[in-house]
Amino acid sequence: MIGNPNSGKSSLFNQLTGLNQKVGNFPGVTVDRKTGVAQLTAHHRAEIVDLPGTYSLYPKSLDEKVITDLLYDRASSEYPDFVVVTADASNLKRNLLLFTQLADLQLPMVLALNMMDTAEQHGVQIDVAELQRQLGVPVIPMNARKGVGVTALKIVMAQELGAPGQTFYEPTDELLPMIRQIRYYFNLHNDYLALHYAHQYERLKFLSADDKAYIHELRQQYGFDSVALQAQETIDRYARISELLLDVVRVTRAEKNESYSNKIDRVLTHKVWGYLIFLSILFLLFQAIFAWAELPMDLIDQGVAWLGGQVKSLGKGPLIDLLSDGIIAGLGGVLMFIPQIALLFAFIAVLEESGYMARVTFMMDKIMRKFGLNGKSVVPLISGMACAVPAIMSARTIENWKDRIITIFVVPLMSCSARIPVYTVLVALVVPERTVLGIFNLQGVALMGLYLLGFVSAVLSAWALKTLLRAKERSFFIMEFPVYRWPRWKNVGLTIVEKVKAFVFQAGKIIVAISVLLWVLASYGPGDSLVQAEQQARTEAAQQQFTPEQTENLIAAHKLESSYAGVFGRSIEPVVRPLGFDWKVSIALLTSFAAREVFVGTISTIYSVGQDADMSTVQEKLRAEKDEFGQPFFTTARAASLLVFYVFAMQCVSTLATTYRETKGWTWPLLQLGYMSGLAYVMSLLVYQLLK
Repeated sequence: MIGNPNSGKSSLFNQLTGLNQKVGNFPGVTVDRKTGVAQLTAHHRAEIVDLPGTYSLYPKSLDEKVITDLLYDRASSEYPDFVVVTADASNLKRNLLLFTQLADLQLPMVLALNMMDTAEQHGVQIDVAELQRQLGVPVIPMNARKGVGVTALKIVMAQELGAPGQTFYEPTDELLPMIRQIRYYFNLHNDYLALHYAHQYERLKFLSADDKAYIHELRQQYGFDSVALQAQETIDRYARISELLLDVVRVTRAEKNESYSNKIDRVLTHKVWGYLIFLSILFLLFQAIFAWAELPMDLIDQGVAWLGGQVKSLGKGPLIDLLSDGIIAGLGGVLMFIPQIALLFAFIAVLEESGYMARVTFMMDKIMRKFGLNGKSVVPLISGMACAVPAIMSARTIENWKDRIITIFVVPLMSCSARIPVYTVLVALVVPERTVLGIFNLQGVALMGLYLLGFVSAVLSAWALKTLLRAKERSFFIMEFPVYRWPRWKNVGLTIVEKVKAFVFQAGKIIVAISVLLWVLASYGPGDSLVQAEQQARTEAAQQQFTPEQTENLIAAHKLESSYAGVFGRSIEPVVRPLGFDWKVSIALLTSFAAREVFVGTISTIYSVGQDADMSTVQEKLRAEKDEFGQPFFTTARAASLLVFYVFAMQCVSTLATTYRETKGWTWPLLQLGYMSGLAYVMSLLVYQLLK
């Protein structure tokens, strides 16, 4: 399945396969090939490969190059049996450029004429039968969003499809000697494919070094000017398409008034109002995360605390302690953030579905260029607020190598959803819950400040990297604006469910494993250290005439400090002490290296051991923690230091692995890890020393 960006490929892929691949109302949603199986008829099944959107067979970006690898090697086992070309019926002329190129490769194909409803709204009528006759392939009118025409397409796909019986472009006579030599050397089935070998031989992975040298020599011999020839081919094709459409497309009414999309764009992309509206949307997002999610979060927190209490009421013993203080306490630290995660993804899904995200990239291009980025970097940066892994992959749409590397490098500085648990727990601990100026939640303002801090650090880091990296390649920014559409609430709901499931299950596995390990380390110690700790605590309690309850708490605190976890935490405490952290926090920092969301679960587990039974929620446990002087441990200085550390620190193994895959080496992931860890330490140190 192949087509222009935003031509409805992903919607059609989902309709055919029943999968829920991400669909968005902006170009570049698909950056890698996706595969699914479609049941065409009772006896026919097909494996469908959804390729990234492209405007032509001359790829400019990394995602578009996936197409050439698949279509130019007929010996490959992945070479398609036939191609479904999706085309936007409301913009048929531009979409047919790619179709005619594919047709000249003599690929068996069917044309899925999508968005027929949009074409009709604009007064565009298409003679489908005539179009089919002119193109020489089956043409299926459809509306993929609503599933209209999908059954007809399946029936056609189940039949034996043939290649178009005509060509739309013929190479000039001057080129034919070179093309024919390439064609016979590689045993190719037509001239146009041989011409593409001449244009793109350097990018074709399946060609050997000798093959490439052979083509390079031929190009030199015949004075092959690739750029000029591509431009001339495009002009010739559009001339042919324009002639073809004269008999096919009829415009029944002229657009007298400016379209509503243009009117909205004049406001949303205005050089002043556009930025204010975007900031207001972000502000609303962070207000909602705190204000709207409060009630369900409290209910989940109290529910987990009730469950832990019920387990403890069953009796005493290591298994009960493991369940209540280890697993339930650890999981509870993550489950309570589901409402906030759901709200974040709901906002992002609505922005994408409505078509607003494309306008944001356009607005931000001018600003981004000053910092070594471009407008296409905005999509990865905003996606990074959800998760850095798909955000880094989406940087494949950036054609310029330098811009793409800089974008990949700074995306993890954007605050992802995994940081929300850390942010909200610590912000709620030190920022009072009150309203300012009558409408703004102060905790929401603090949360937005943390996200802005991540964004500012990302663009400043990009600017620094821009001065260090040298590249002669110049970048340009072309973005197609999709029409505004009302969000499909089913897609928004599916996005929320999928993201929350991924958050809970992926983090849940790690948290359960680490919670069990931590509980064991916190409950046992080397030799008879725990026995000696208990004797010492009883002696101190007797000297100070503690009550039985105070004595038990003192014993638990001494035993925790003498446990394996205490010994381990103490050994690394000197490194983090200048940041205001003690050995308990240092354990949480280490365990959350693999995934940030583990921090709250670890803190919850560590602080569950040796605290009052009625100290059930995460907030209560943190508030009850005391320093060596008996004062609250989590002061404003310590909480701010910890927050700043988590804004900058690279604590995600999946992100490092993705950077390795996208940059094809360890240099950039290691630089990313070193830079972000160093930045986190220095900034956290400054904040603590200034505020303490």
